[in-house]
This record gives sequence, C-alpha cells and structure tokens, in this order.
Amino acid sequence: MPVSQRSAGAAIEIRKASKRYGRFTALNDIDLHIRPGEFMTLLGPSGSGKTTTLNLIAGFTDITSGVLEIGGKSVTGLPSHKRNIGVVFQHYALFPHMTVGKNVAYPLTLRGIKGDERDKRVHRALDMVKMADFAHRYPSELSGGQQQRVALARALVFDPPLLLMDEPLGALDKKLREWLQLEIKRIHRELGTTFVYVTHDQEEALVLSDRIAVFNGGRIEQIGTGRELYDSPATLFVGRFIGESTILRGTAEISGGDTVMTIGGQKVLAHGHLAGDARPVILLRPERLALKRTGADIVSGENRLAGTVVEAIYLGSGSKYEIRLADGTTAVVRSPLGSADFAIGDTVDVTFLPSDLILLPDDASADVTLT
Repeated sequence: MPVSQRSAGAAIEIRKASKRYGRFTALNDIDLHIRPGEFMTLLGPSGSGKTTTLNLIAGFTDITSGVLEIGGKSVTGLPSHKRNIGVVFQHYALFPHMTVGKNVAYPLTLRGIKGDERDKRVHRALDMVKMADFAHRYPSELSGGQQQRVALARALVFDPPLLLMDEPLGALDKKLREWLQLEIKRIHRELGTTFVYVTHDQEEALVLSDRIAVFNGGRIEQIGTGRELYDSPATLFVGRFIGESTILRGTAEISGGDTVMTIGGQKVLAHGHLAGDARPVILLRPERLALKRTGADIVSGENRLAGTVVEAIYLGSGSKYEIRLADGTTAVVRSPLGSADFAIGDTVDVTFLPSDLILLPDDASADVTLT
C-alpha cells in the first residue's frame, strides 16, 4: 500500500480494568496504553488473561470494571460490530461457499461499498498479502497459510484503525509460521494500523512486536521492548518466560554493597543488592556463559561454578550444553561456532562476570509450568 494510503492507527487506553466471571477473576486491575500505529503483543501462558484482554478490546465480552477507550473514546457497552475493528483468529473463519474475492469483499458489502471502489479495495488487500491471483478460488482449494493470508486481507480491506490477531499462526508449521511473521511485520510497517497480537510463543513476540505486555495470573507483569524484557526483566516470571535461562538459588549475604551467594559450596559475586528483605536469585542467559576446562586460568573478577556436561547439542551456528552443577541445578550454555567442543561426561567450569548475571527477588509462583 502506498504511503499516502496509510491508516491512522488508533490508540488504546485501558485503566484499572478487571473482568470477573462469578468468583473467578480473569483480569485483575490492569493498565495498558497502546500507542497509535504500535505493534503490541500480549504474551503469556494459557489462562494468563491475554485473550480476555483482546476480547474486551474487540467487544466480544464486557468489562466488569475500569476504563476502556479506543481512539480517545470510551467503548464500554458498544457492540463489537460498531467498533470498526479488524479481527483475525487462529481458525480462519472463511465462508466456504464464497470465493476468495467475495470473502474479502464481505466487510465492504456490509458497509455499503460497491462497484469499482469495492473491486479496487479487494484487489489492493489481496495484493498486499500476495494472494491477488487466487481471487476466484474457494477456501477449500487453498493451503492453511493461504487461507490465513486471505483472512488477514479480509480484516484489513476496510482500512480499520485497529487490527486484533488471536494466535493467528498457531495452526501452521514452523517454516510457514516464520515466513508469515515477517509478512505481518511488513504489512504493519506499510499500513500504520495499530496491531494487537495475542500469542504464547515468546520467539514470535520478539520477532513481531514494538512492545510486549507479559501476562501472568490475570495481571500484567511487565511491558517493554523485547530487548528490555530479555535483558532487564522486572520479575523472575518474566525472566523465565522470555528466553532460556538458568536460575541459581543459594544463601546470600551483603558485602560492601554487593551480594555474595553461596551455591553448592561455591561463591558467586553479584554487583548490587535487592531492597528490603527479598530473597535474591540469580538469572543467567545461556549466551552470557562460557565453558572452560577444569583448572583453566582464572580471569580476574569472573565467577566459576564447577559442573559436568550432561547434554551436548550441535546447532550449526554453535553448540548448546546442559551442565549439572554441584547443587543439582542444570545450567544451559550456548557456545558460538569455533569455541572449544565438550562431550557428555566432561568436567568443566561454567564462567561468567558479575555484570553478566541478573539479580531478582525469588518468587515460587514463577516455577509453575510456563506453557
């Protein structure tokens, strides 16, 4: 779509919003501001509240309490068909008796747009998703990826200021899903429409989003860019949910303003300390760790934890190792191509600098299944 045809994306403002079903609270007092034209992903495990939030924005369910505004106007009580929102679901919901062209034209027909103007918009929308040559086919004659692209064209054909997408790629295979992620990102960049995207796939969220809201137990734990969430998680749950990590627990003491943790009889230095009486844990990212042969020269200031290689996986671009530490913890290490190779059973030292670790308050609820 030419720049001159870019949509004016709608801002979304959610303040102190809750959704209750009897005694069950699906959403608990959340705040979320989505900027005009932003790609915001709602990320979290099943039952965390992300789809409930999308349904509130869409008007598929009513808010129990709080404020919900789209484009600066309250939409509380406004039915979904009057919110001028495009929606794409995981299951394509195409009309099987209509051709691709007629499926895409349907929202325009409902809005009284006919003739050449309708045909022009349908062609433009199908061309945007690279499906213009399939206008006369029926959904049953298309692959899953092609059907999802038609569903996307249908949701965008009337130039909505807001597009909601609920796990739209969940039913597709990995290669096709990765390709469509980049197509969705390209379309968003061209249109300027506000996109709100629901997924439980953290890698998908990192690829697509301007910002990500991480949900857990009906609350938002943190909102930020993918880099902010990965490098500076606010909670242990966020640190574990975004990317791979190793969690180290032990006894802690404060020394000169820093934290010294004893883990399996070995000392680990962390710069700084937590406020109050919170029990600290250490979170380590696999690419921040290095493996050295036992007894190799010590670099000044580095932390070292002895362990044994229990898994070694070659990934092409490097290797992934799982190391059993003295306290029974399994550390995950990713080594780049060209690094020394290790085999299962090798005794090694896992090394890292104090600046490579993240110190967070412990939280037993972060240890629940994160799927």
